[in-house]
Amino acid sequence: MRILWILLVALELFGATSFITKEEYAASLYHNPRGIGCHLCHGESGEGKKIATYHHKGEKKVFAGSVINKIPFNQFYHHVNSQIDGMPRYYLTDTEIQTLFYYLHREELKRVATEYSKTK
Repeated sequence: MRILWILLVALELFGATSFITKEEYAASLYHNPRGIGCHLCHGESGEGKKIATYHHKGEKKVFAGSVINKIPFNQFYHHVNSQIDGMPRYYLTDTEIQTLFYYLHREELKRVATEYSKTK
C-alpha cells in the first residue's frame, strides 16, 4: 500500500496525469471505439473506403464508408450521433467525439498551432 501511495505522489509531483498520450488515446479510439474500428470503413486517415460491391436489381452497387476527414466538426458530431445506413451506433461521449475529430485533423491542428505561435 505504501508503494502505491509513493507512486501516486510521484506522478502528481512530476505532473504525469496519464500513462497514454493524447495521440495514443485518439488512435486507439479511432481503431476500436466500441468493437468496430472507424478505420475499417473510413480508412486510416478518414479518407473513405470501399467496403463491398454488390448487385441490386441488376445494377452494380458499391457500399463504402464516407470521407470524414474533410467535414467540419458540427457535421462530424451530428453524423457520429445519428443512425446512418450501415453506420453502427457507438454512443460516444462528447470528449470521445472531440478526440476522434482531433485524430483526423491532428496534423493540420499542429501546423496551425505552430504557425500561430510564430506570429506571437
